[in-house]
Amino acid sequence: MSKAAEIDIASVTKTYGTTTAVHAISLKIPAGTYCCLLGPSGCGKTSTLRMIAGHESITSGDVRLGNTVVTDLPPAKRGTAMMFQSYALFPHLDLVDNVAFSLKMKGVDKDVRRAKAMDLLRLMQMEGYATRRPAQLSGGQQQRVALARALITDPEALLLDEPLSALDPFLKIRMRAELKKLQTSLGITFVHVTHSQEEAMALADIIVIMNDGRIEQAAHPRVVFEKPATAFVAKFMGNHNVISGRVTKSAGQELMLSVPAGADFLAVGDNGELTDQADIAIRTDHVRIGQPSETGLGFTGSITNIEYRGSSVKLSVNGAGIEDFTAILSDTDFFANPVKVGEAIPLCWGREDAIVLGRLKH
Repeated sequence: MSKAAEIDIASVTKTYGTTTAVHAISLKIPAGTYCCLLGPSGCGKTSTLRMIAGHESITSGDVRLGNTVVTDLPPAKRGTAMMFQSYALFPHLDLVDNVAFSLKMKGVDKDVRRAKAMDLLRLMQMEGYATRRPAQLSGGQQQRVALARALITDPEALLLDEPLSALDPFLKIRMRAELKKLQTSLGITFVHVTHSQEEAMALADIIVIMNDGRIEQAAHPRVVFEKPATAFVAKFMGNHNVISGRVTKSAGQELMLSVPAGADFLAVGDNGELTDQADIAIRTDHVRIGQPSETGLGFTGSITNIEYRGSSVKLSVNGAGIEDFTAILSDTDFFANPVKVGEAIPLCWGREDAIVLGRLKH
């Protein structure tokens, strides 16, 4: 029987003086899911995490964990555990006492708490280091100890504040796999704050993209990747080009957009709520070099930069009033017909690769 709890954030607002850090957000995180809060610095993701944990008071709204409203409960009574970015281990205690610390505070018998701490160190493959101090460990090892310490209270939800940011790139990828494996085996709800799109894509069952204290989109990583809800999501995830322009024609699911430089672009999608301005998104890896099959599915532009990335090549193109339009070509396609910086080339994409974006109502 899993101890996981659903987390329900209902119209939660956080203000500091005259500044609103989080604007009445509502979000349901199903029990036992891995949820990543993703967004640029200052978007409100850490404030949201700290409000779930009880380390930050809620200005208005409620947080519910399972069937309990925890809004006014202290952190220790919430059934959550938090792992901090700095790991915050006690330098003078060995690993067993570090992990067992919260049970000591609760008055649990020494042998019982140490036995449980050893079980968790075993789970983290750290039992061989039990008598060491934190200073004798690498970053990745310290992180495992911090995780064990957070898990010793049997939380219903584990809250992680940028837990991988201090690690080198190779260790990051290894620890990512460990975190996912751990979450699956424990079956508890994980809420993980990150500003790395790649990290969120690799880990999450649900990605919650925040901007300016609001939620722009909350969905499965594939949905966020394939169907960004807003221009912000499309730009932030970095896998779509966003074209903004004036709607010149709208019929059924089709839309024609005119940009100031005089080019027209075709897009397909729900355009029920559109004004005379709209944003459309085009997947960067679906752009090809070649003449468009019909009007609105391409343009001719000049190459401003070429970046070789191993399995792919990234082209930056300027044209049709769009600076830095990106095309990601496979290395095979690119080297079969290489192009140079300064060259004018036609770019094209398929009808299904251009989607109409929604707008976030502020």
